[in-house]
Amino acid sequence: MSIPITPETKIAELLEAYPQLEDVLIRQSPHFKALKNPILRKTVAKVATLERASQMSGIPVRRLVAALREAVGLPGEPGADLGPELTPAAVDAVAPEWFDEAKVALRIDADALLAKGEVPLPRVHQAVREVPAGALLCVRSAFRPAPLLEALHKAGHRTYVTKAAPDAFHTYVCPKESA
Repeated sequence: MSIPITPETKIAELLEAYPQLEDVLIRQSPHFKALKNPILRKTVAKVATLERASQMSGIPVRRLVAALREAVGLPGEPGADLGPELTPAAVDAVAPEWFDEAKVALRIDADALLAKGEVPLPRVHQAVREVPAGALLCVRSAFRPAPLLEALHKAGHRTYVTKAAPDAFHTYVCPKESA
């Protein structure tokens, strides 16, 4: 079975059609080592597209799609929309007015949760409810957690992402004020 490889291709579908591309993804970025986690593979990979993966890893989507196509003998695909050439920002350029490291009340290590086979999102949503008024939550991960950020924004929370080390991102969450 072969499928088109575009920015809209879901990672799980890609790896089902082309299992050998797991190694190609990992060579593109160490962030893709998380695909070896069976829980992540069954959850996030089913909904994450190559475009979303590019945002999380900081790899330009055009480069990622081109590398995957080349690996399976589909270079170029004329007329295919490869998306923007620019790499999405992995971190926020300016700290928001609400950010203060001293206000962090809870910390979660998303990588540790994934290593134990847990999906971080439910734990983060629970922690957001536990953060005292005026305090912040900090989520550590090895990559920019684009799906988590999207879920938090949809729930009305504010976020700020910084890069603490080459393989460590800190996502600060300012919970929405309860009515």
